[in-house]
Amino acid sequence: MDKSLDDIIASKPRNPRRGSTRRGTARAQVLGNTGATPAQRARAAAPVAAKTGAQAAPADKIIVSGLPPDVNEPQVRELFTSTVGALRNVTLHYDANGRSKGTAAVHFQKQGDANKAYQQYNNRLIDGS
Repeated sequence: MDKSLDDIIASKPRNPRRGSTRRGTARAQVLGNTGATPAQRARAAAPVAAKTGAQAAPADKIIVSGLPPDVNEPQVRELFTSTVGALRNVTLHYDANGRSKGTAAVHFQKQGDANKAYQQYNNRLIDGS
């Protein structure tokens, strides 16, 4: 041994894969390049949506939950018609015994009115009690 350790290390050819800890190479060989995972695609798309100021698409339907059992369809219709806009349909959901489940589907005539109702009433008590 007439070389220093630095000379021996420098003279050895470098392995391009040295230190690589990639997993799934066998899987990639069998399946081919599967591309980014759904989580990676979502992370990559999130900054783009934030930069462009993208909002939810205009909606015409909301689901209202947490309604008292004595609320009926005309009351729901009157509330949203007077505060948000014209409605196409209101459907209150009932169980097999005919009791209200406390949820209703509200369809608005105009696109975007559901977004407006969501912003106005989300996580708020409607009757004020």
